Amino acid sequence: MNELILARVMHVLGVVLWIGGVAMVTLVLLPMLARMSSAAEAMEIFARFRRRFAAQARIATLIVGLSGFYMVYALDVWQRFLQWQYWWMHTMVLIWLVFSVMLFVMEPRARRQAVAPVQQNITPEIFVKIQRKHMILLILGLITIAGAVAGSHGWLIPSN
Repeated sequence: MNELILARVMHVLGVVLWIGGVAMVTLVLLPMLARMSSAAEAMEIFARFRRRFAAQARIATLIVGLSGFYMVYALDVWQRFLQWQYWWMHTMVLIWLVFSVMLFVMEPRARRQAVAPVQQNITPEIFVKIQRKHMILLILGLITIAGAVAGSHGWLIPSN
């Protein structure tokens, strides 16, 4: 049972680093970049930040995925994916899949295909669009976290 406790600890720490990072990017970095006078300079800063942050996010999503699937396996709760009461488990997997595809497929591909590190036709609106997408993912992540914490303590789950 100690492995299960370790998996929970790793899962929570991974989520804190991952979704906390998404919150910082969404609520602090992107608004700051959108207000910069030079959109090209802002994009250069964003590109440098993203390279460093992507490494942390990849590690965190790996930890979250491995620990999450281990807990489902160890507790043998696969049937919960067939029950609406455990909706947060569905959204956990969905959000994890979306971020994993972004971090492990789309982001590296975009980096390889980029001709120049900074595109010349960058406008401040690009950061508003990026922030909107991040905000949707952040809100979904926070709703999922709230649902998981409440649900794991029996809230909204009918008694048997």
